[in-house]
Amino acid sequence: MPAGESFYITTPIYYPSDVPHIGHGYTTVAVDTLARWHRQSGDDTWMLTGTDEHGQKMLRAAAANNVTPQEWVDKLVSEAWFPLLKTLDVANDDFIRTTQERHEERVKRFVQAIYDRGYIYAGEYEALYCVGCEEFKPESEILDGTGPFEGLKVCAIHSKPLELLQEKNYFFKLSEFQDRLLELYKTQPDFVRPDSARNEVVSFVSQGLKDLSISRSAFDWGIPLPWDESHVIYVWVDALLNYATAVGYGEDPSTGSGTQSEFERRWPAYHVVGKDILRFHAVIWPAMLMAAGLEVPKGVFAHGWLLVGGEKMSKSKLTGIAPTEITDVFGSDAYRFYFLSAIAFGQDGSFSWEDLSARYQAELANGFGNLASRTVAMVEKYFDGVVPTPGEYTEQDRAIQKTVADAVTRADAAMDVFRIDEAIHAIWTIVDELNGYITDNEPWALAKQADGGDEDKRARLGTVLYTCAEGLRALSVLLSPVMPQSTGTLWNALGAEDSLGALAAQPIREAGTWGILQPGATVSPLAPLFPRVEQTA
Repeated sequence: MPAGESFYITTPIYYPSDVPHIGHGYTTVAVDTLARWHRQSGDDTWMLTGTDEHGQKMLRAAAANNVTPQEWVDKLVSEAWFPLLKTLDVANDDFIRTTQERHEERVKRFVQAIYDRGYIYAGEYEALYCVGCEEFKPESEILDGTGPFEGLKVCAIHSKPLELLQEKNYFFKLSEFQDRLLELYKTQPDFVRPDSARNEVVSFVSQGLKDLSISRSAFDWGIPLPWDESHVIYVWVDALLNYATAVGYGEDPSTGSGTQSEFERRWPAYHVVGKDILRFHAVIWPAMLMAAGLEVPKGVFAHGWLLVGGEKMSKSKLTGIAPTEITDVFGSDAYRFYFLSAIAFGQDGSFSWEDLSARYQAELANGFGNLASRTVAMVEKYFDGVVPTPGEYTEQDRAIQKTVADAVTRADAAMDVFRIDEAIHAIWTIVDELNGYITDNEPWALAKQADGGDEDKRARLGTVLYTCAEGLRALSVLLSPVMPQSTGTLWNALGAEDSLGALAAQPIREAGTWGILQPGATVSPLAPLFPRVEQTA
């Protein structure tokens, strides 16, 4: 995308009925990495995350803990969800909670607007409801129970019994938007990604849409309908609207200032979600926006599930792993790198401690970390800690320069289509080539010959170490959205902070320009970026 354009990206709004697990962390660091990349590319970037705090599931959890729903969500958000962002080094621009007044008032305005436009009506409804999903389940997601639930209907996702609900509700005329949605998917084929997700959505909508119940009257923990306060707005409608309310939808327009509103500046957004909530974001949400006369999102990207023991990460099935179980051992950068590089973004991926440990040692400690440590150490040893001036470049040196330039181009293209894994793999070619370059050029041997008075060898040594240091400069910039801690440490060790300024201010799409690191910069001692850790069971 051209530099300077608006890039508004969101995580799904999380349902904080329990503490976050590594699946939540996976989505969050993916969105944070994309936001950091675009922010550092000069795009007008805004990252939103937050919590969805209404609904029957939350009401029951609060009652089970003998507190009010507000007290319960306040405790969960402050003790678990805010700390998650710090644990994983997430640089979000906003955190919205659906119990905030700014959200609740704007939701009422949106729902009133589509009611006034004739897209909402009253009716009776009876269907099987999953409290865990906060959703009336379609036939395709209803299974016959087994074991203790034999004879009951259970949710295909949670494997827990469904509840038969019969209520007088208000309905959104979702069925009227089938043709418009199919036309959207046809004219904007990248609206839903990856292709497997798009195909699923097109197939689902092609089978016909039913009108959507958008209110509940059996409980009161939610946002009241503005025209009938005996009903609260269905939690998913409430939740989806966060993406618009957070950037100012429904604010009173400025009078005569002529300035662009925050909503006009930011909207529409890109949404990154787990594939289990794809239909809400790729079907219901754009239909709601169409009904209100607003632009649909720029796109919806559905990533796969994290699997543990062959099953989707789930607290209810006791397969949930807290992010701190990983970061306390390996650090936040390793967490971010592992999940974003080891799993093809958009597909399911399996987590194991053995794979994490192996990749940490091979790719981070022995690959990137060792490259950084020995380059800085050799500049300290052979040039008194001063980055040398390169001499005449050889074909081998120019091959490294081309590797760096190509990696920038390929990584940027991959990030544009949300393939973070492919971007990292492109960047990692620099790590691999530089490690091979050091092995081939043997700077320790050049130093020994230079000490014997061979000035040509000393000049060659300077070129080799400058090439390594400049390659690390590019790596620091390119990997900073993925691993902000270690790249920041390396940036300072290269003396780049003093000569080039803050790492976060470096234009990422210009990282492949050769010769940015200034000869004469002073390096400083560098402790291992990825220290040795014991094998985790």
